[in-house]
Amino acid sequence: MKPVNIDYQGYLFTSDKSLLQPEAIHKWLSEDSYWAKNTPFDLVQTAFDNSYCIGVLKDGKQIGYGRFITDYATFCYLADVYIEDAHRGKGLSKKMMDIMLNLDWVLRMRRVMLATRDAHGLYEQFGFTILKDPDRYMVKIINDTYTPTT
Repeated sequence: MKPVNIDYQGYLFTSDKSLLQPEAIHKWLSEDSYWAKNTPFDLVQTAFDNSYCIGVLKDGKQIGYGRFITDYATFCYLADVYIEDAHRGKGLSKKMMDIMLNLDWVLRMRRVMLATRDAHGLYEQFGFTILKDPDRYMVKIINDTYTPTT
């Protein structure tokens, strides 16, 4: 799959993993996110290695990220989306969603899912809705060691 590289308002959106910075991703996720606080680097690295990733770079520094957990055929789960605070309010999250959700292979998916505590407004702009039949979906928590429960 050919990497995506898009320049937008002085930022580079890229799926080229050789340009992305797992250490910076880990730092933000483990220190600043509500969903992955204290997650060890090796888990972030493994998730990075086994996902389709998009990063946002400014002057070569990673300031944003998002990834799809996917089979590349029928299902995607959108995870770990962030833009650093200093770069928010510039439409970067919207641009990232526009790029990710309009990839040719994503447009063939049956379903793209995500979980969010506070970004419903962003995702609703891209057609996400609450589950129509939440009683059909189940979860098994195996290890919640690294994620706060609040």
